[in-house]
Amino acid sequence: MKTKNLFLLFGAIFLLSGCSVRKYSVTTQANSVEFKMIKVNGGTFEMGAAKNQKVYAKEIESPVHKVSLSDYYIAETEVTQDLWVAIMGDNPSFFKKDNHPVEQVSWDDCIAFIEKLNQITGEKFRLPTEAEWEYAARGGHKSNGYVYAGSNDLDEVAWTEHNSNGSTHKVKTKKPNELGLYDMNGNVWEWCFDWYEPYKDEETANPSGPADGEVKIDRGGGWTRAHRCWTSYRGRDKRNLRDYNLGLRLVLERER
Repeated sequence: MKTKNLFLLFGAIFLLSGCSVRKYSVTTQANSVEFKMIKVNGGTFEMGAAKNQKVYAKEIESPVHKVSLSDYYIAETEVTQDLWVAIMGDNPSFFKKDNHPVEQVSWDDCIAFIEKLNQITGEKFRLPTEAEWEYAARGGHKSNGYVYAGSNDLDEVAWTEHNSNGSTHKVKTKKPNELGLYDMNGNVWEWCFDWYEPYKDEETANPSGPADGEVKIDRGGGWTRAHRCWTSYRGRDKRNLRDYNLGLRLVLERER
């Protein structure tokens, strides 16, 4: 399946449960794959190990510090294998199943996928920054202060080693968080844009990490790690790592 056989069917804005939503359909010769981007209204939040997460928190989640973000859109679900195949023409995943998140993709693989997606759609999709990911996982301006993304009960919102039966699962089969986002915890880890650096005790606006580094950030935990699924946990991996519990979620460039 070649990229030249792909085209954007539509890219329109709808309203869903009071949230502004952009809905896309990428059509190939074989089928159409739809995905939704949900608007996250910007705001200021305390990033890092929140009070209700202290019992779990690791040192690299501190100090808690204020971060201000502009508006942006984030994908309702992790990138599925269906969408990856529609854009890239192949499926690198270990668990090859329809509507499951794509996995076994490196950070560089994700960048290549996004570049092709942008060529097809004319949009500016990218990986979320670490701050954008955490703010969205916490529910943005609608946050109820949960330990996990959408609940204080992990099983309600996440596929982990306790309930996954050793595999990824279809997206949108667990409870969403306050913004209507699914699988922000569990299922697969999600690459972020940022290189890792320790937190600083200072307020920042739209941070995107240092210019370079040794490891990239990934977030959310996966089907193998329940004890790493709270919203402030910071994963770190080499950008060329491919694993069967590591995927991605899209962000659409914020509107200025």
